[in-house]
Amino acid sequence: MRYRVRHLTEYLYGAPVTLCYNMAHLLPRDTPYQRCLSRRILVTPTPVYQTEGEDYYGNPTFYFSVQEPHKKLAIDVECYFEIEQNDLSSQLTLHGLTCAELRQMLSQADTPELRMVKEYTLDSMHIRRTEALAEYARSCFADDTPVLQASMDFTHKIFEEFTFDPTATSVSTPPEQVLKEKRGVCQDFAHLAIACIRSLGFPARYMSGYLETLPPPGQEKLVGADASHAWFAIFIPDLGWVEFDPTNDLMPNEQHIVTAWGRDYADVTPLQGVIFDGGDSQALNVSVDVQRV
Repeated sequence: MRYRVRHLTEYLYGAPVTLCYNMAHLLPRDTPYQRCLSRRILVTPTPVYQTEGEDYYGNPTFYFSVQEPHKKLAIDVECYFEIEQNDLSSQLTLHGLTCAELRQMLSQADTPELRMVKEYTLDSMHIRRTEALAEYARSCFADDTPVLQASMDFTHKIFEEFTFDPTATSVSTPPEQVLKEKRGVCQDFAHLAIACIRSLGFPARYMSGYLETLPPPGQEKLVGADASHAWFAIFIPDLGWVEFDPTNDLMPNEQHIVTAWGRDYADVTPLQGVIFDGGDSQALNVSVDVQRV
C-alpha cells in the first residue's frame, strides 16, 4: 500500500517573533514494513539554518532556526510511503510465550536485546509506575497467559471501558487521571497502556504517526480531516516490538504510518522549540491529509 501524507503546522503570534529555534519529529522513519519513497520540507519564513539528523531512538529529526521577525510560522511536510502488510493477529493463538516466562527472561536479561529494552520498563516524563495501574491490567496479564494474547485482551479492555473525548484531557494529563475518569484521546490511551504494562514489569513504548481515516459511505473525504495518531508496542522475544492500537481495538497493519517512537510523548513531540518575543497570545493550526496513491 502506498500513501501520500501532508502535515501542515501553522503558528500565529500576537506580536512579531524575532528569533526561534525548533526541532521537529515530522519526518518518516523506515521500518521492516515501511519505506519512505520521497519527502519534502518547506518552512516559512525561510530558516537561516536547517539540518536533519537522528535522535537517541533513531527517529529522523529536523532542526531549524528562523532569525527574522515573523507573526506566522508554517512547517509544510509532504511524504510518500510504501507499507507492507504485517499481520500478526493470526499468531495470537500460536505464539505461546507466557507472561511468567517473559518476566523471568527480563529478570535475567542475558542477551543484548533484552538489556536494550530494559529502559522501556522504567518511569519516564509522562509515565509513573503505580500499583493501581498494575492492578488494572493484572487480570489480562495472568502468569499463564501468552503475552501476545494478553496484550490484545488489554487493548480490547481499554477500548471497551474508555470513551474517546477530545475535551477531557490535555497533553500533560497523567495516566492515573485517565484511569479514574475513563475518558481521553489516543495519546491518553497509549500512555495508560504503557504505564500499566510497565507497572507489571514489562517493556512498552510509545508509537507516534498517522492513521488513514475513511469517510462515511457515500461521502467525500474532507481535506485536512486526518490527524496525528498514537498507539503502543510491547516487546516480545522472537517477535520483537508488537504494536497495538487501543483507540481502535486492533493490531496496526497497513493503515498506520510510523513517524517516531520513544518512552512516551515527550520523546516524540512533533514540534518543539524556543521563541523570543511573540506577545502573550498564539494560535496553532494543524492540517493532516493521508491519501492512498
